[in-house]
Amino acid sequence: MALNNLNYPLDFKFKITTLASDFNITDKNGNYVAYVRQKMFKLKEDVIVFNDESKSKELFRIRANQWIDFNASYSLNDIIGNKNFGRLARKGMRSIWKASYDVMDSNDQPKFKIQEDNAWVRFWDSFVGEIPIIGMFTGYFLNPSYTVTGIDGKTYFKLKKMPSFFGRRFQLDRVIDIDDEEESLVILSLLMMTLLERARG
Repeated sequence: MALNNLNYPLDFKFKITTLASDFNITDKNGNYVAYVRQKMFKLKEDVIVFNDESKSKELFRIRANQWIDFNASYSLNDIIGNKNFGRLARKGMRSIWKASYDVMDSNDQPKFKIQEDNAWVRFWDSFVGEIPIIGMFTGYFLNPSYTVTGIDGKTYFKLKKMPSFFGRRFQLDRVIDIDDEEESLVILSLLMMTLLERARG
């Protein structure tokens, strides 16, 4: 099973009716791509990617490689094909100010970088978000974006938070074509990163 041959852009839409961090992924035609659920009350991050909201078929599993920690990394696994795509690694101190992640392949070789485009957007989102009444509307005008670049320096994907009242929509677009297995690696990395960054605010 792989995440490729997709019709971009993809929409990530978080559910607001559950306590868990669940979100649907649909393509540009509104067709289901996957349903993502983060297990609650786990000492280690544990994320399951299902075929759809019925959760009848588990496709992928993303797990933290160590206890919740500043420099945690996350293994990206295909359940059906019983294979490891690689891992996502957060770059500790650098990610305090501006989100920065490395994407490694199954041989632990660096393949891509995910970086927040403008750290000031997050800063003002957090600052204004504390202001009564006004803070409720930051989801409409303070929306971070992220760029995925390869080790060749090319831009492959763009992820952006879309204007919404609860900050619950993200959109992923592919900029240039990419190898099928690498596409799955990047998309799984972005699913995990979206959960982590949304939790940070």
